[in-house]
Amino acid sequence: MIETLTLNIPGQGLHSFTGHVQKLVREANIQEGLCTLFIQHTSASLLIQENYDSSAQYDLENWLNRLVPENDPLYTHTLEGPDDMPAHIKAALTATSLGIPILSGQLALGQWQGIYLWEHRHFAGERRVIVHIGS
Repeated sequence: MIETLTLNIPGQGLHSFTGHVQKLVREANIQEGLCTLFIQHTSASLLIQENYDSSAQYDLENWLNRLVPENDPLYTHTLEGPDDMPAHIKAALTATSLGIPILSGQLALGQWQGIYLWEHRHFAGERRVIVHIGS
C-alpha cells in the first residue's frame, strides 16, 4: 500500500502527524511489516520525537536555529529568502525518510514517541509525505 499524505503546515517548527500514519496502518490491515515515510521536499524533514512535553520540540527547534542561523554571509543560495539555505542545511542534517516496524497491526512506536514533520522554513502551506506500508 502506498499513499500520499498532504499535510497543511502553518509554519516553521515540528508538526505531529502520527494519527494520520496510524490510520493508514489500520486501513492496510497487516499484522507485521514496515511503514516507510518519505518527504518530497528539500527544506523540511521527518523526525520521531517525544510527544508528551512540547518543550522538547521547542528546544530542538531553537537549538537547530542557533546551529544554522539565517542571514549567514557564507550563503550564496539566497534567491528564495533568508530562510531558504538554512532550511536546506537543516534538512541535510536531519532525516528525509523513516522506517517504523508494524507489530500486532500497530506502529511499534514507544509510549512517548510521535512522528513529526519538521518544517525548516517560515513557509505555510502543503507538504507531501509518501507512506509505504508492506508486510
